[in-house]
Amino acid sequence: MEKPAFLDRDRPDVPGLVVPGGVTPFYLAGRPVRGRLIRPGVLADAMLTRHDNPTQVTALAGKALALVAALASALKFQGSFSLQIKGNGPVSMLVADCTHDGALRFYARTDDAALDTLLAQNPTPTDRALLGDGYLALTVDQGADMERHQGIVEIAGDDLTAMATHYFATSEQHACWIMLACTMTDAGWRSGALVLERIAGEGGTAEADGATPDGASPDDAAWETATVLATTLTVAELLDDTLPASQLLHRLFHQEGLHVSQSRALAFGCRCSRARLVDVLQRFPEDDLDHMCVNNDTIVMTCEFCNKDFHFPRKDIASAMG
Repeated sequence: MEKPAFLDRDRPDVPGLVVPGGVTPFYLAGRPVRGRLIRPGVLADAMLTRHDNPTQVTALAGKALALVAALASALKFQGSFSLQIKGNGPVSMLVADCTHDGALRFYARTDDAALDTLLAQNPTPTDRALLGDGYLALTVDQGADMERHQGIVEIAGDDLTAMATHYFATSEQHACWIMLACTMTDAGWRSGALVLERIAGEGGTAEADGATPDGASPDDAAWETATVLATTLTVAELLDDTLPASQLLHRLFHQEGLHVSQSRALAFGCRCSRARLVDVLQRFPEDDLDHMCVNNDTIVMTCEFCNKDFHFPRKDIASAMG
């Protein structure tokens, strides 16, 4: 007997991919630096190719996925961490989120006509040209019983890296170095990120004891050294499936007290189900439900995150509402 839609909380037929070493945390001993290396590998291609977006939008979405994975993995929480960008450009909304256990999802809402016009003028637009003016929000949502924590800043900078760096400088007010990349490779779409955060030294602040003649503290020098070394990382290295994360980090920071922590998994994380969508449909008046019907008897809903269509016989919705 077929399970009623309002009880069907099974996941749809989407890739059940898990990348065991998608997140590699690390720190530099005796230095005010911690970081995460993000490499979703085949997961990036599986998620990005479910959406029929132009190459430029796909690359932006891939960078957003890598960014939320990096930021979420730095926090201790139960729930979801989300990036939401709303602008007046051809990509009017970009949403990506990552749960505490590494489940990723995203969607991008585009104005096709505006996007065609932009790409006709410039086939390689900046992220800012795609998004336009607006705001960027980062949100930690731990459920209905917990207070949501959210930071919002205006969109600033030409690319997503600059936008995220601006967020940390203005909202979190601590130094952060970010590299994001997403491109089509011989193996398919690949995305990745390297994020360094400056953390407080002993005593809660970066101490000035032992400052150099120009007034810079040892922590200042250590942070600058780490960021300079990070800039030597190439996109090809970041996205290379055959280059182990530990080897890549060793090449960058082996002289800086590198300690690599236990890696964490990333996975395809859409949380839609027939039951969830029935919950949404039940909020509509009967007349609206009738207008949604195709061929007078079926309602079709598409999950924007996994791009899967769900078909509901109108009579089943009526039954669930009764």
